[in-house]
Amino acid sequence: MSVALTVVALVAVGTAVSVLARRVNVPAPLLLVAIGIGASYLPFVPAIELTPELVLLGLLPPLLYSAAIRTPLTDLRANRRVIGLLAVGLVLFTTLVVGLVTWWILPVPFAAALAFGAVVAPPDAVAATAVARRIGLPRRIVTVLEGESLLNDATALVALRTAIAAVGGTVSVWSSGLDFAWAAAGGVLIGLVIAAVVAFVRRRIQDSVVDTAVSLLAPFLAYLPAEEVHASGVLAVVTTGLVLGHKAPVLQNATSRMNERINWSTIEFLLENAVFLLIGLQVHAIADGLRESDLSPLVIAGFCLAALVAVIVSRPLWVFPVRYLLLRPRMADGTAVPWANTAIVAWAGMRGVVTLAAAFVLPSTLPEVQVLILGAFVVTAGTLLLQGLSLPWLARRLRVRGPDPRQDALAEADITAAATTAGLAELDRLAREEDDPELLAKLRRRSEARANAVWERLGRPEAGETPSEAHRRLRLGMLAAERAAVLKIRDTGGVDSEVLSSVLADLDVEESMIEQATERAPSWADKPLTTPLRATSSCAELDAAGDWAEPQTTQGCVDCLVEGTRWVHLRLCLRCGFVGCCDSSVGRHAERHFHRTGHPVIRSFEPGEAWRWCYVHDLLG
Repeated sequence: MSVALTVVALVAVGTAVSVLARRVNVPAPLLLVAIGIGASYLPFVPAIELTPELVLLGLLPPLLYSAAIRTPLTDLRANRRVIGLLAVGLVLFTTLVVGLVTWWILPVPFAAALAFGAVVAPPDAVAATAVARRIGLPRRIVTVLEGESLLNDATALVALRTAIAAVGGTVSVWSSGLDFAWAAAGGVLIGLVIAAVVAFVRRRIQDSVVDTAVSLLAPFLAYLPAEEVHASGVLAVVTTGLVLGHKAPVLQNATSRMNERINWSTIEFLLENAVFLLIGLQVHAIADGLRESDLSPLVIAGFCLAALVAVIVSRPLWVFPVRYLLLRPRMADGTAVPWANTAIVAWAGMRGVVTLAAAFVLPSTLPEVQVLILGAFVVTAGTLLLQGLSLPWLARRLRVRGPDPRQDALAEADITAAATTAGLAELDRLAREEDDPELLAKLRRRSEARANAVWERLGRPEAGETPSEAHRRLRLGMLAAERAAVLKIRDTGGVDSEVLSSVLADLDVEESMIEQATERAPSWADKPLTTPLRATSSCAELDAAGDWAEPQTTQGCVDCLVEGTRWVHLRLCLRCGFVGCCDSSVGRHAERHFHRTGHPVIRSFEPGEAWRWCYVHDLLG
């Protein structure tokens, strides 16, 4: 019963603190650690030991898997050089720097000092990306931090294992290299095998509940065999998650994918909160363990402070030279990556659960082991506080902002338009003479409406309610009335409960789809909205069209002004300057102008938008 109450208390406190953190705009990990520290000194709070087995086996695999299945494999491939230099090179560099500082201050063997360096070397996947996403950093920075945090744990744990073995003088440089190579290669290989097995099983599963159960088993199926053969369980879990996440659209049905996202988001939320709360709860026990040390409080405090400084300083000492001497990265448009982006990466080095878990892996026979554990906690808490709290300020100071939401909306509209075109072409191919024309027209209207809803997120916020927004408002009202009618029937009795549940489930599915619709993107960017950079087929019409034409009018859609209809967004013909309304408008005059004149290319006539569209090939350009 006491264990159950402890688990309930951890979940309840973690959830409440997370909600509070969002309201006061403070990173939840920081607040959870602080509350955990205070709670560890309360007499009625039971002592909870954060053992290596609990963290490395019970918490780390699901947390890594949850992050891996959401991480785009294509983005990792595109940034593999920088991620590799951070996840391997920086971890080993930090291990050496911190090891030297530790060896200089504490009376411990050099191998033990390196073991401590490996403990504090890896930044935390949860802390870094949570802060990065909260403050809205550019996606490339978030991808790099996620990729680094997913892979650097394996480097640190292998280095820790090697350093601990070296304390007893049973390891050589050659054996260390082989151990590291096998840990990496073996972990990836086992991860690929488990991903293939899970994929094989999923292709034969139709029940979304069973598929969810398989998903919950996947991280442990990858971690346990890898650790059993002394390969990297972390790499095995990450590899399995990356592959299964990449192949999910072809392995799982839509219901299974939705269930997996919801379930793993919930698991990640609960585990993250519990982990950081548990980190704070360890402080009292760590402080009590210092009584066994012969070192003075001044030396212990100096070591902890020096370790924190070494961890923080070693990151920019590695990141900036690597960025300018080896990588020289470029943006998608060919320009150099701003130095401010590099500064953000250099400062985003918060430590977390792996550091504390690895600290408890240190053998109890190691000299000054309690001091080393305290140092690991100070590094974890110090980086969370110093870097976690100052990272948003630094991003604002350096004017590093996330992607323009209008650019995202335009890119989404481009992709949706391509998908809609493919769907309509398939509809024409599948249609038979005996098919109801009204049914075909309804399918066509629904497909076009879905594409138009994305385009409507662009344009002027002051343009009024768009058709998709009106549909959303009206249909949500209808669904509420329909649900109330069904509930009234349920309460009167006489109808089978399974029938009622089926009707309510259908209403819930439709409502959830409507609620997920994104509102119109805010126009906060300080540069024109141009065509997103993506590989498309060449288009002679776009190549021949100019960027501007003198508009026939600046008062609105030419034909809408004549017909008395309302437009949603405006388009400009780049051949004759005709101003027409978009496809979401009643008249669809821009498209009608193309069919009437054959002028193929239009440009957005909305303020701050400079993208073009070819009607012939359905392409942005």
